[in-house]
Amino acid sequence: MNNSLSMQLIGEFLGTAMLVLLGDGVCAGTNLNKSKSKGAGWIVVSFGWGFAVAFSVYSARWLCPGHYNPAVTLSMAIAHKLPWSSVLPYFLVQVLGAFVGAILVWLTYYPHWKETDDQEAILGSFATVPAIRSYAWNFFTEAIATFVLVYGLLALTNGDLAAGLNPLLAGFLIASVCLSLGGPTGVALNPARDFGPRLAHQLLPIANKGQSDWAYSWVPIVAPLVGGALAASLFNVLA
Repeated sequence: MNNSLSMQLIGEFLGTAMLVLLGDGVCAGTNLNKSKSKGAGWIVVSFGWGFAVAFSVYSARWLCPGHYNPAVTLSMAIAHKLPWSSVLPYFLVQVLGAFVGAILVWLTYYPHWKETDDQEAILGSFATVPAIRSYAWNFFTEAIATFVLVYGLLALTNGDLAAGLNPLLAGFLIASVCLSLGGPTGVALNPARDFGPRLAHQLLPIANKGQSDWAYSWVPIVAPLVGGALAASLFNVLA
């Protein structure tokens, strides 16, 4: 990948939209009434997000590095794998892509919102909701989960792997983090993945929706950035 910044931004936008469409799509499928996958559970959600990451990276990897995540972008800059001048533009298009992906999820499941009266399940189809609300512990969970994710991604960049294998392994890494560490918060791991869809939840005329829970929203924004930055800092020391 050796494209201009504009082409990289197009790739990051498209890839993040695909990521959220598939990732929030599996959440909506398991949460919403009269969906054929209603109640499929956390294992399905975890692997759904893992597959979403892998395919979204493959779908635009010739355009961009396939971050789709401000925490990953910041970490790659700290690890000297991305110019700092690209960080803010990447952030902006990632949030925009996540917003568009959430709109597509809303349209895909359009009849099902009216059939669902559980407001938390509706919000959980867009953004993360903690199982037990404890901001300090929720922050710690998100930070440590993102630390594991980012350190793993950075380790993959230093591995002697077959060409084209990294996205698939990144998908399995996401699934592993979700399965092992996702119970307390649903692990956002990604500020754009949470903020963009939460904003869509706020603005869209979704049937039966409740509040968008902005009081919690800072946790899945700040904690992944902190966890990713710590992982990149450790990687710099060890690499």
